[in-house]
Amino acid sequence: MAHSNKVGLSPITPDDLSRVGEFLSAHLDNTLTPERWARSLRPTWTTSHPDHGFLLESDGRVVGVYAGVYSETGGPGRQRAVCNLAAWCVLDEFRQHSLRLARAMLTQRDRELTDLSPSGTVVPLNERLGFRHLDTSGALVVNLALPTRPGVRLVTGRADIEAVLTGADLAAYRDHADSAAARHVVAVADGRPCWVVFRRVRRKRVGLFASVLHVSDRDVFGMVAPAVYRHILLAHGLPFTLVQTRVCGHRPWHSVPLSEQRPMMYLSRAGEPPESVTYLYSELTQVPW
Repeated sequence: MAHSNKVGLSPITPDDLSRVGEFLSAHLDNTLTPERWARSLRPTWTTSHPDHGFLLESDGRVVGVYAGVYSETGGPGRQRAVCNLAAWCVLDEFRQHSLRLARAMLTQRDRELTDLSPSGTVVPLNERLGFRHLDTSGALVVNLALPTRPGVRLVTGRADIEAVLTGADLAAYRDHADSAAARHVVAVADGRPCWVVFRRVRRKRVGLFASVLHVSDRDVFGMVAPAVYRHILLAHGLPFTLVQTRVCGHRPWHSVPLSEQRPMMYLSRAGEPPESVTYLYSELTQVPW
């Protein structure tokens, strides 16, 4: 296809989201409609950042996108400005401009950067740019319909969850209650709530897995985890759950240990430790691929 030599780079404004959605649906993942892509790139929380990443444009058409999901908090009780690097896609004939998008992301020095679903080709590039790997070791849990421990109850409805959670957890839940990919359950044991966020994921094109993104109280989760796995099986029809030790803190007996899972990376200009990185306020809660 003939095109001019001029390729412009500019921020993705809210007015650009519809055509960015069309581009990503056509060239990155057509299981999501353009409307779903555009909606997913609008965070369900309030952010001071006005844009949504960067795009490349030639002859009036979008030829490349590096979407960003912005927030001013890494999770409950954590105040840190973050740019989560999301969808990165450039048409083949414009690949020489891909690094312009990456450099634009890196120049946002007022923000920590996370890349929680880098493709295989992006991982070595991230390493060269200074990104560090998160520890993704954990387990593949077989969800079993085990009897619920006495005294454990599960809360799933929005009004009921809001009645149970308090403080920073309640604020973070409200930020994610309408997120397209996040699923929520609160397990209460001995009067102590544990808010669990998970999403459906595919492995080898099979969509039979849940992945736990957030656990608000790992000590309580150790007591209520069987009830949560039972809920994921019976209410969501998912027979397996992927957990990370850094998120969930323990591995149940009905699981297979995994020394590592898909790469997740971060770049902290302030030297924040990996423990500071959470999966809330990211594409993992927003984009239901």
